[in-house]
Amino acid sequence: MSQPSPSLDQAEVLALRALAHVAGDESLGPRFLELSGMDAAGLRAQAGNADVLAAVLGFLAGHEADLLAVAEALDVKPAVLAEAAQRLAGPIWE
Repeated sequence: MSQPSPSLDQAEVLALRALAHVAGDESLGPRFLELSGMDAAGLRAQAGNADVLAAVLGFLAGHEADLLAVAEALDVKPAVLAEAAQRLAGPIWE
């Protein structure tokens, strides 16, 4: 049986967990900052922003090995991360 899609709140929490993992990783953190154009201070200031959270999950989805590694570190299925990304990118009235 498949897991239900995460709610918006669950997607945000999962994205925050993924962000914490990315930010703490010596390879992923700098790469995310470079690709996003943010600096560490800006990322900290915007960490709860839905666009930033969606960007983190999109960043992971763009490289399957990273998605799989972070999903394993967070003890979630990769599909749950992908569904969370879709939830965060969707209309706010869902």
